[in-house]
Amino acid sequence: MIMKFLNSKTISVLVIPFGFITTGTAIAQADAYSGVTNSMVSFLENCAICHGETLEGTAQGTPLRGELKYGDSMTALTASISRGYEASGMPAWSKVFSSAKIRNIAMYILETRANVNYVTSNFDLPLLLPDGEIESELHNFQLETVIEQLDPLPFSIEPLPDGRLLLTEKTKGVRIIDISGEKSALIRGTPQAYDDIYRLATRLDIERGMGWLFDIVLHPNYDENGWIYLYFGDRCNDCNFISRETARAVSMNKLVRGKIEGEEWVEEVTIWQAEMEHYGAAGDVGAGGRVAFDNFGHVYFSVGMKGGSNNRGIQDLSTPYGKVHRVNDDGSIPRDNPFADRDDVYRSIYTYGHRSPQGLEFDNLSGELWGSEHGPRGGDELNRLLPGRNYGWPLYSLGMDYDGTPVEYGKDLGIAFELSDIEQPVVDLTPSPAVSSFILSTSEKFPGWKGDFLVGSLKARSLYRIEIENNQFVHRETLFEGVGRIRDIEQGYNGEIYLLLEHKSGGRIVQLVPLL
Repeated sequence: MIMKFLNSKTISVLVIPFGFITTGTAIAQADAYSGVTNSMVSFLENCAICHGETLEGTAQGTPLRGELKYGDSMTALTASISRGYEASGMPAWSKVFSSAKIRNIAMYILETRANVNYVTSNFDLPLLLPDGEIESELHNFQLETVIEQLDPLPFSIEPLPDGRLLLTEKTKGVRIIDISGEKSALIRGTPQAYDDIYRLATRLDIERGMGWLFDIVLHPNYDENGWIYLYFGDRCNDCNFISRETARAVSMNKLVRGKIEGEEWVEEVTIWQAEMEHYGAAGDVGAGGRVAFDNFGHVYFSVGMKGGSNNRGIQDLSTPYGKVHRVNDDGSIPRDNPFADRDDVYRSIYTYGHRSPQGLEFDNLSGELWGSEHGPRGGDELNRLLPGRNYGWPLYSLGMDYDGTPVEYGKDLGIAFELSDIEQPVVDLTPSPAVSSFILSTSEKFPGWKGDFLVGSLKARSLYRIEIENNQFVHRETLFEGVGRIRDIEQGYNGEIYLLLEHKSGGRIVQLVPLL
């Protein structure tokens, strides 16, 4: 028998996410997130009587917080729900529910355990740094503010050899942060950044715009040549069929390099630019926008899906969408690129099948490229990026759509594939913390973390330490959680570890300081 547990308190839980928005928006919100709300209702109706409305447990059953006896992975939870535990009075729900519904309930449990809420905004949550010592498995540390009250939408920081930091603000431009924590005026002459942002009606935590600034990185030989690489959304109003037919601006990622002399951007040279036919009206929120160098003078950069309408283009090698690209530092195509000998594709493509790339780093020790990216509901990934490989989107994902269905766009697009065709993530981050930028730590200030990945998140507002050995996931530790949306993380020349936080009240740069 299915047990029901829906009371006035439960109903209030269902109403809360939509209580601060208009009726029309609430309807759109509920439709876009029907899988999220339906899985919550399913849990409350059938599971809460034993496990509690917030997983706290009841007299009849066990809590679902803390360590779980049978494991806390998606695989373990779906197995437990499906088969049940007759001795403890838990029915085998596979006799009642479909596998999709069971997976949705398991996803809701994981999301609740991780304090992940897809529906409501976290831009407005207080940005409060923990006071005093933060304890972790290998190092205790504290967070110290370098500078606060930045623009609310910063994107990237890049340490300079002299201890200063370069900063990009998405809708403003480039600044320099000096060692005393003071910011410069905007650097003159950089590509224009546009500030006409808007909020998605169905995603209150996402601000979209077109023509944003993204990553900024130094050339590996910066001390000798002074080159700085700047990645941004190049915007135009009348450059292709889309812009002329819709009378709207269009944009596409563009990579340039230049130099900063005083407070002036000079000697700009275009390194990579897509053909104008691929400029689109989708906002820059899914644009990717990260840049990395390897040990051999190659520069890598990510281009995201640039809007859901480009799902087909992600698997199409003749488009730039959903790809990681690789060029020489002057923009020419390396002869050993996986598609360098083909004229019918973007010869700069290094990997493809990416949804929303968020981090990109080259491991100087192993000689391997790594990337992080957003899945949908679940399926955030940390990937080892191998030349010419397909990373799956929109054909396959370990996550699921927000409407509660599996990711099966391949059927809609008429694209057949084998699972062996898809490169699987080294680390699956389900539920999705909205993984952001990351580093591979080499800091002597935190010797126990050397070789580990330090990974930020936006939705969970947390910092993770991830151990990987022989390209296999070993361990994940949450260093802290619920602090602020971590947009970028960088390591300074003397081993400093910096975090860039975004927030409605103003962005902030903080530093991890080790404690003996």
